[in-house]
Amino acid sequence: METVKLTINDIKVEVNEGATILDAAKKIGIRIPTLCHHDDLCVAGRCRVCVVEQKGARLLQASCAVPAAEGMQIYTNTQKVREARRTILELLLSEHSGECTSCYRSNNCELQALAQEYLVIGGAFIDVSDKSPIDVSSPSLVKDNGKCIKCLRCVRTCAELQGVSALWNTHKGNKTRIETFLNKPMHYVVCTNCGQCVNRCPTGALTEKAYIQSVWRAIDDPEKHVVVQTAPAVRVGLGEALGMEPGGVVTGKMVTALKMLGFDSVLDTDFTADLTIMEEGTELLTRLKTALQDGKPTPLPMMTSCSPGWIKFIEHEYPSLLDNLSTCKSPQQMFGALAKTYYAEKIGVDPARMVSVSVMPCTAKKFEANRPEMKSSGFKDVDYVLTTRELAHMIRQAGLSFANLEERKFDSIMGESTGAAVIFGATGGVMEAALRTAYELVTGREVPFRNLNIEPVRGMEGVRAASIKIENVKEEWKFLEGAELKVAVAHGLANARKLMKEAEKGASPYHFIEIMACPGGCIGGGGQPIPTSPEIRLKRAAAIYAADEALPLRKSHDNPEIKMIYREFLGAPLGHKSHELLHTHYARRNRS
Repeated sequence: METVKLTINDIKVEVNEGATILDAAKKIGIRIPTLCHHDDLCVAGRCRVCVVEQKGARLLQASCAVPAAEGMQIYTNTQKVREARRTILELLLSEHSGECTSCYRSNNCELQALAQEYLVIGGAFIDVSDKSPIDVSSPSLVKDNGKCIKCLRCVRTCAELQGVSALWNTHKGNKTRIETFLNKPMHYVVCTNCGQCVNRCPTGALTEKAYIQSVWRAIDDPEKHVVVQTAPAVRVGLGEALGMEPGGVVTGKMVTALKMLGFDSVLDTDFTADLTIMEEGTELLTRLKTALQDGKPTPLPMMTSCSPGWIKFIEHEYPSLLDNLSTCKSPQQMFGALAKTYYAEKIGVDPARMVSVSVMPCTAKKFEANRPEMKSSGFKDVDYVLTTRELAHMIRQAGLSFANLEERKFDSIMGESTGAAVIFGATGGVMEAALRTAYELVTGREVPFRNLNIEPVRGMEGVRAASIKIENVKEEWKFLEGAELKVAVAHGLANARKLMKEAEKGASPYHFIEIMACPGGCIGGGGQPIPTSPEIRLKRAAAIYAADEALPLRKSHDNPEIKMIYREFLGAPLGHKSHELLHTHYARRNRS
């Protein structure tokens, strides 16, 4: 590839042709402030905070949008640049509601940080902030136009990464707004509640809907028994939200913190991730038997159903493929149903007194918990969903020194899990966990990959495919002898659309497809620490895989508590009791 040479602040730098001035500055450790720019998104060049001075040019250049050119002489810290940035920030503050002390994003707001850095206090221009009501219609997200600076990160995220376009840039000039279709409330448009817009919003214009106070009230009520479950990706995100470096596994400290906050039972969503593999793996094998042995039509490829953002996407966009979804509930919802039945019975607590709380990396889980289908326990299966960020808020409110906490283990009965469950947190993890178990159930042998690591389904490519040859099977699975099981993995809904178009035409070559709504899977979920970037997601994924390899049990069917719950309560995978509590159905939704 051709390269270009330039100087920035009299420092020589060489970059690949096509790189921007901003890229070149990063290469030599010079920070240029940005607001509209994000490493996950296309260039916008809207906010102009990143302006720099180019020798010989009349106007300042937007460093995020201007390609580096041979011989350029760039200066990032001249008086002209500093004054321009201050003026731009003052203009942005004039259209931004400035209740910083009560803002959910205070101390984690990019606009606030730059205003402090450039000593901008506001008031230089007339307040033209949007005074329209805050949209709190969604159970997952809050949209406050008054805090919006029109950087279009949310619009680009929804269109580019997710292929949904629930948010649009409307009108012009000082009437520019970020709106939904026909300016309907967020709950009534084709929004998947994934929260990726929240993770890329530089201010508090988009946030998750917080349930912290409701959870505190439940904990403080002596009549309530409060059960909490924690998702796999939370243990590699929580430390980051509390000031640690990305990529740390803080499972033991997280358990201790939850106990100190006052939760009565601290359990693990990983338990029901293992359970999901037992149910989903059996369902896949049953569908393959129907198709290959019985010769009867059955919906293939089967698709995973544990990502609620993905579920809402397919309900809106590809309802003709709903029968291809696994009927399994997500691990969160399986846990909620069992907490208020099996677990309540085991510990002798009236389920009417039980409050079920989950800590998730995902804002769409808040929507999922409120679905009318999710009451198979006879109660609302999951009462409140907190994001990783909300749990971090609670830990800070309680005054806990998280980094110095001792490490403790989850409570028993629904607290044991395997490495297969942990990797649910990364894209490809559900597929890998399912293959580890399904292959061994059929052949009696471990999957033929080194150390159980199925590398072809790992990674950050948008769509990945793999196949496994099935040979020397057990007698009851003879119909699979010599078959080549073909699987695919996609993360981010724009990538999911590629596989869905293929399946919709009846041209999919796959038997099993895993879809995760968020880039990177749950580690990049809409409720994870802000900021996010490709580099940060890679560190979280590496931590997930390290946690898997550190566990003594790495296959879901080896979990002793899973064996116990089938023996004592559920009977068998896809049995009557599990069908009643652990499986569900989904419905067509309008596209507007």
